[in-house]
Amino acid sequence: MPQELPAPVRRTPLAVLLALLLGALVLAGAPTASADDPDDPVRLVIATAGLGWEDIDPQATPNLQCLAERSGAGAMNTTSTSVVSTKRQGMETLHSGYRGLAEEAPRTSGIPTPAQDQWEQLGVPVSTFDFSGPSTVELTVGDEGGGGAPERESGYTQIADALAAGDLVQVTVPSLPQADGPARAQALVSLDAVVGATLDELGGCQSADLPRTLLVSVAATDPEHPASAEHPGPVASRTAGLQVALDTAFSGQALTSGATKQTGVVVLTDVLATILTSYDATADGLIPGQPFRGTAHDDPQQLALDRSEAAAQVDAATVPALGSWFALGVIGIVILLVPPLARRPRLAAVGRALAAIAPLALPVGMFASLVPWWRAEHPTLALTGVVWAGCALLSALVLAGPWRHHRLGPVGISAALVALLILGESATGSRFQLGSPLGAQPISGGRFYGLSNHLFGMVLAAALMALLCLFAVVRTPRARVVWTVAVGALVAIVCVAPSMGADFGSMLATIPAFGLLALLVSGIRPRLWHLLALGAGGAVAVLGVSFLDWLRPAEDRTHLGRFIDELLSGEVISVVVRKLAQNVAMTTGYPSLAVVMVLAVVASIALLIPGRLRWRRLVALDAEHPASYWVRVALVVGTWVGYAVNDTGPVLVAAMFGIWLCYLPAVLPAPQDLGQERD
Repeated sequence: MPQELPAPVRRTPLAVLLALLLGALVLAGAPTASADDPDDPVRLVIATAGLGWEDIDPQATPNLQCLAERSGAGAMNTTSTSVVSTKRQGMETLHSGYRGLAEEAPRTSGIPTPAQDQWEQLGVPVSTFDFSGPSTVELTVGDEGGGGAPERESGYTQIADALAAGDLVQVTVPSLPQADGPARAQALVSLDAVVGATLDELGGCQSADLPRTLLVSVAATDPEHPASAEHPGPVASRTAGLQVALDTAFSGQALTSGATKQTGVVVLTDVLATILTSYDATADGLIPGQPFRGTAHDDPQQLALDRSEAAAQVDAATVPALGSWFALGVIGIVILLVPPLARRPRLAAVGRALAAIAPLALPVGMFASLVPWWRAEHPTLALTGVVWAGCALLSALVLAGPWRHHRLGPVGISAALVALLILGESATGSRFQLGSPLGAQPISGGRFYGLSNHLFGMVLAAALMALLCLFAVVRTPRARVVWTVAVGALVAIVCVAPSMGADFGSMLATIPAFGLLALLVSGIRPRLWHLLALGAGGAVAVLGVSFLDWLRPAEDRTHLGRFIDELLSGEVISVVVRKLAQNVAMTTGYPSLAVVMVLAVVASIALLIPGRLRWRRLVALDAEHPASYWVRVALVVGTWVGYAVNDTGPVLVAAMFGIWLCYLPAVLPAPQDLGQERD
């Protein structure tokens, strides 16, 4: 007879108990940005490259510090079409609104070619001043609308004259080389001096009459200005991190935008949207950026610095922090899969415990930014300590509850925790992802909020494993259908809701996966029309939510509402082709992912035909709990549908099978139990 959970646990559904944690997180709410647009148009844009928040200091850069204190501050992503963004790319983005250089972009990128200067939509003259050369005294003055050759002037008075004439003024100041050293220090001094001289000509940075000014570092490096003539090679090269963004219209606030929905983080493509919006101008075509907005914060400059430092250090710290905990799972899996070890009851119990708690590092990693580990003297050790402490707390819950007496109990609770905690983080506005392992990383410039594909893969895989374990004690078809629909609805709502996951592709995989599972556990034999109806239902649901999101103001829309924009503008085909191309390129372009995909195909086949492959322990699990086979069918369907409808499908596949690689060995019967008769 299979072991059963104690009566009190059966009477109180486990998922309801765990959902209390999700409810508490939802009630916490998320900070909202000010919806009021500033009245003044952008008049002055100061552009540089290589300037990070760690460079701004009251003693070393007093002028930059003064401007930061009277501005809204944000850490800015400048990701481009190259690994490290360059100033040339950034300056084109500043005017075109698209990342990188149009002439070098692949055809599937969706970047219009040739690049269009969207500043022409403003209806005002544009004057450009270039201080980026070796001399900070000479400058180039040119009216882009006049067509005449620029003339050489001296001094800074021409900037004030252009502003007085009603021009929009762009000032290019010295860039900072990417490599540390004397050349960078000297360039920083020159940059600060030029900014100070420019602002002094306008009455100083504290002047009440200072026009609305943006200072943006448009790229991580300027290759046209090497680090040092004496040391032409890279010297102590910096990480290509987040850059500085300032907007005097939001004094004392942290910058955000509809593109990031994260306090203190913006994107370079938002700068053009900010300029256009300030003039009530509309871009020619769809641009990805959204205008800057301000969010109240006690210390926006410190927040921007924290965002930058965490983003720069998290990649290097992630593998030691998570890998050290996952090593426990590897030990557990080895114990459970090596028959001589798995036949020892006490050792097998240790193996099941280690395998059950290994995936807990995933949700803990999502919430790691609750502790400012990046400020520690040894950030990697600090992050590792945070991960281990959080995992230890969750492990106590997984291993010490009354469910520990059931072989599937700890795995079910662990899987439910993984799914609920990741969903809860998205439900509260994705406030903890930045600076956390496995979260949205602002340097990469992918998603800044909601559920990325790897997170959705973790949620779907963990939710299905939790159901597999639950079905060991919930045996009636009606109860199983109710639980399947309830869990599927929770996953679907959080994944697709614009204020939560905002993930278009998740609905297209969630409804077929859980819908098929509901049919299977109900005893209904799925037919082709059932599958077509589930697929159509997912498409209708996500399009309906996308339409509702599109009805919101443009700055509040997510990826879902912007899909409707693309649909109405006739760009939907190019978007679909671009995403498919990205999916194929990721599969074929990364050898490690290609290997994972091959292994995933083999694993999918093995999960569905264990008898033919003589996988006796999995066959025994199906004999003991027949619903486990139906769950695996739903897993395989959800995995490959998710792969097909997402632009980073291989990552989703890797996440799903990684979760099951840990959990499945822990729920298999022991080798010595094979052949025993079970009810």
